[in-house]
Amino acid sequence: MTGWLLFFSSAGAGIVRSAACLFLISCLLGCQKPGWKSLLAGGAGSAGCVLLILAAELPGYSGILLETLLIVACAVRFLKADLRMSLFLSIFYQIAVSFWQFLIAAWLGVLFHCAAFLRPETVNGQIAVWLLHLLLAALAGYLWRDAVQFPKSQAFRFASVIVLAGFLAVITLSEQTALRIADDTLDMWTLLSVVLMMSILVFHINRQYEAEKELAKLKSDQAKLLEHDYMALNRAYAVNAKLFHDFHNHIGVLRQLLSHGKANEAVQYLDELQAPVQEMTDTIWTGEETVDYLINSKSAAARQCGIAYQVQVEFPRHTNLQSADLCAVLGNLLDNALEAAKQVPVPKQRFVRLTIRRIHQMLVIKVENSYAAAPAVQDGALKTSKEPNGLHGWGLKSAQTAAEKYDGMIQTSYSSGTFQAVATLSFQGVAVP
Repeated sequence: MTGWLLFFSSAGAGIVRSAACLFLISCLLGCQKPGWKSLLAGGAGSAGCVLLILAAELPGYSGILLETLLIVACAVRFLKADLRMSLFLSIFYQIAVSFWQFLIAAWLGVLFHCAAFLRPETVNGQIAVWLLHLLLAALAGYLWRDAVQFPKSQAFRFASVIVLAGFLAVITLSEQTALRIADDTLDMWTLLSVVLMMSILVFHINRQYEAEKELAKLKSDQAKLLEHDYMALNRAYAVNAKLFHDFHNHIGVLRQLLSHGKANEAVQYLDELQAPVQEMTDTIWTGEETVDYLINSKSAAARQCGIAYQVQVEFPRHTNLQSADLCAVLGNLLDNALEAAKQVPVPKQRFVRLTIRRIHQMLVIKVENSYAAAPAVQDGALKTSKEPNGLHGWGLKSAQTAAEKYDGMIQTSYSSGTFQAVATLSFQGVAVP
């Protein structure tokens, strides 16, 4: 092939690789979906890397290194992805692409008894290159269309099957006689296939560790809340006992105030008697620790921001709804509502209303809140409140993923200064041991 044709082919392949990797990072790490800015930056950078490699005649691994760093930079800058995990995924993505590029070229060479498939500078070699990159383009198109997060178990199984298939393919390749391949080359790719399997296991373990760490934090916060509620309840009982003991004295004082026409002083005296138990009466008790923690902790946050917080709860007991999923749905809806209501400039207009109702075997969670400006929509989804002019965003995606586990959904609407998010989850009762 001529130099220019090889350049355009290599640049196009680099653009496809970078786009597919950005979509994978977005789905696996649950960060923002790649937009045109990130795709253009990645594509232009990949083409520039190819031009630099060809002009300076640098070794092939230099291009892989530069492209990896470029993808990581785009993921961190445009997708707001974690640097460490983006680097981890990008490195092993490049290894996997190179590994499967070798396998496709080698097996085409075995099938057609032609060693030219192993040389990318030839026409046959470019056929092998683009077979792989068309698959990557199809993957990027699928992720672009659906823009969903992979369930952890599904992603782990899918990646494991692909790497295991590659390991078996390279082992089988060493037994064929139609195409001569150096033993050192086969040994290297066999070792890399094992490294890929280990990387998938490490990624899976890291995801589990992060989930367990979040769950441990939630349980710790729940324990603190329960301790706080227990102390408040004890104080309220003590106050009630004291009130009962001194009941005749309080009646005497109130009678004296009222007999002298001091109604305002009598009301103030009653307020002072009621104040110690008001904290207990404001606390929501559903019997589900996660729900109690979220509702009451968000109530405290609302008070600090001057937000009127109203709650009506009818929560079923002993269901198959997992605490982590309830936290993802209820926690994200309340966080988004508080964030939006906090931006309303007039304090008296700030409000959050939570309603939880059980309808047969369906749990309905409705969160309403005031907002300062109409939510911005991008690519059919609401933008996150952490961006200018946005309100609700990626928290809703996490809530939607959790709701889908129970054949549910999240629906949003807004009008007349009120934003409404409604989550529906189907549940089943479980036997109490």
